[in-house]
Amino acid sequence: MEVYLDNSATTKPYEEAVNVMCEVMSSNYANPSSLHRMGKFAEDSLNKSRETLAKSIGCSPNEFYFTSGGTESNNLAIIGYAMANKREGNRIITQPTEHAAVLEPFKYLESQGFEVCYVPVDSFGFPNINALKDLINDKTILLSFMYVNNENGAIFPIEEIASLKRGKASLHVDAVQGYGKLSINVKKQNIDMLSLSSHKIHGPNGIGGLYVKNNLKINPIVYGGSQEKSLRSGTENIASASSFAKAAEIKISNLEEDAKKMESLKQHLKEKLCCGIENVIINSPENSVCSILNVSFPGVKSEVLLHVLESKGIYVSTGSACNSKKKKYSYVLKEMNLKDNIIDSAVRFSFSSFNTIEEIDYTAEVLIKEIPLLRKIMK
Repeated sequence: MEVYLDNSATTKPYEEAVNVMCEVMSSNYANPSSLHRMGKFAEDSLNKSRETLAKSIGCSPNEFYFTSGGTESNNLAIIGYAMANKREGNRIITQPTEHAAVLEPFKYLESQGFEVCYVPVDSFGFPNINALKDLINDKTILLSFMYVNNENGAIFPIEEIASLKRGKASLHVDAVQGYGKLSINVKKQNIDMLSLSSHKIHGPNGIGGLYVKNNLKINPIVYGGSQEKSLRSGTENIASASSFAKAAEIKISNLEEDAKKMESLKQHLKEKLCCGIENVIINSPENSVCSILNVSFPGVKSEVLLHVLESKGIYVSTGSACNSKKKKYSYVLKEMNLKDNIIDSAVRFSFSSFNTIEEIDYTAEVLIKEIPLLRKIMK
């Protein structure tokens, strides 16, 4: 049996999304900036995809921009907004368990003279709201907080954070892990910028989206043509945009059903592991997204366990795929002040609607058998 439980890294594309991509690549390949009929046809296709994706997060199509993925969306939102509004203030705020695609732009901006403030987090990675309140002042121009933590699945109180904005401060939300699992309405939630990624919702790699509230000042970080209203230059990827929109259409229409199924699989695995294995530590909070379960098995190094599971056809991760090859402790779990033996034995199981109860049972059976053996070997 082959069990893929690394869906927070990337997901298997929907067959419909693959078919749309192939169809567009074959028949709708013109440049949407071209003035001829085929160019107009391509432009219409792009606009239709934009409308679908904008609707899925409750914004207007003219507020939605295509990018190459979540990383570019985060960089464009953070750097582009900060640079465009630096005359209004230089304090920007985030928290230390953000994805590297947020933390690195903040480090860059710090080197450019911005005052970067980090809100401390608790043992489950939730930001200290009182500390955030104290950090916001008249010089604050940007708050950037993820919707869902990509390693332990903690769901952030975005509405509460949004309510703290004052003056010129805007809120950017990295919703890469939350989109398609939680309901999002940027207007109702008072979000000013929001980043999305296609390959987390069964769409293709290499395409993402950024919502930017109308009349918000933001500078481009890539210069060239006038595509995407001159905010993001480069010939638009019509095929990937169409595929992304199709994946979103399927995912959002089945959001509640899929979330319920993933939550059931998550709770089933959690119960099996806690009942069948001694000394299991659950690093995901009760209020965590349906798709992520972070578990530590003290006494077993996570990299060793990962390869043992792989030999049994089970694919998981030790944390963010973007950092996994660096072979160092998870900075996310470190910031949560977890002990080294818990961090060093942490494994992330991440689910999708493609997973089945049979796969979860098989995974639990393998872990229940292998963990005691590995603990004896590593003792």
